[in-house]
Amino acid sequence: MSIEIANESGVAVDETSIVSAARFALDKMEVSPLAELSVLLVTLDVMEDLHVRWMDLPGPTDVMAFPMDELEQSRRPDAADPSPALLGDIVLCPAFAKDQAKTAGHGLLDELHLLTVHGVLHLLGYDHAEPAEEREMFGLQKRILGEFQDAVSAARRQDAQRSADDRVLGIAGLDAQSGEQPETP
Repeated sequence: MSIEIANESGVAVDETSIVSAARFALDKMEVSPLAELSVLLVTLDVMEDLHVRWMDLPGPTDVMAFPMDELEQSRRPDAADPSPALLGDIVLCPAFAKDQAKTAGHGLLDELHLLTVHGVLHLLGYDHAEPAEEREMFGLQKRILGEFQDAVSAARRQDAQRSADDRVLGIAGLDAQSGEQPETP
């Protein structure tokens, strides 16, 4: 799965983590590993211009999704067709998302993960214009985000345990760097 990210927002963010959230969502949605996605982080001015031009709505917004093609059954990226699928672009505005993150009581990166998953779902044809659609999309978004956060936490715990194990092995003279094993009686 090819995911390209470009940060033109002027806000420093963990781009690798945003790509990980997108990849996780695409995997959970069983999108073909041949799919291609672009994530662009932009300034408030650029987002406002896109919002006015494409949605005819004033002011900037947090996330916009631009599907590359209409997702017909024969062209869906999660279909059995082995050819690469161009999903489209997700545009995020970190400066706009900062206030939302503060209001929600979490960090900017958590908000960007949420918006990335939201954008992925839009690219896959999900919408929230009607109450039933909103329940479906937001329920799916919440589940994917929860599983992503659980996976990130598990990876951090595993890394911490590995680091602790390496320190203990180093103290005992069994670390991989020494290349030596203590003699057994």
